[in-house]
Amino acid sequence: MSEDTQSHKEKMQERQAQQRKKVAELKDPDKGLVLVHTGAGKGKSSSAFGVAVRALGWKQKVGVVQFIKGKWKTGERQFFDRLGEVTWHTMGEGFTWDTQDRDRDIAAAQAAFGKAREMMESGDYDLIVLDEINIAMRYDYLSVDEVIAGLDTRDKRTGVVLTGRDAKPELCAYADLVTEMTEVKHPFKAGIKAQRGVDY
Repeated sequence: MSEDTQSHKEKMQERQAQQRKKVAELKDPDKGLVLVHTGAGKGKSSSAFGVAVRALGWKQKVGVVQFIKGKWKTGERQFFDRLGEVTWHTMGEGFTWDTQDRDRDIAAAQAAFGKAREMMESGDYDLIVLDEINIAMRYDYLSVDEVIAGLDTRDKRTGVVLTGRDAKPELCAYADLVTEMTEVKHPFKAGIKAQRGVDY
């Protein structure tokens, strides 16, 4: 065995021992976690639906409440509908600039969060995705305090993923995991329209 190979092996053995020690010290929180996917970059909802697929792989019960996207046909919705294992509620009425009616947008967000609370408190779900809820808080259709209060009342079993840019600092402080998507380059800025299967 060469000196480089031996040195590499020793370094990896040391890292492995350190990693195993860290893992052995970790504790199971015995509750569902709160994840926030935010930032100006693309992929917040896509990542949340990836978490949903992972949960389904473990035969866990998954629910989705969409706050903004309205009747827009998306690949993920069509996929989960075909699968037939996800409880899905699309309760928004489209982008905020589409409705142009603040009272209507507030009513839609409140109804969506009412449905989300009902699902979170039921004890029926391992994971619930609250898609674009951060946008509802950004425009003050929902207060961050009422959202955190709702998360507090969720069943112990239930983990929640909240997506959308501009997540409130209070929500980020409350969450167990916060991921911020950073845009480096986007085809839209090069004049390329959204692509089916990639963007929706």
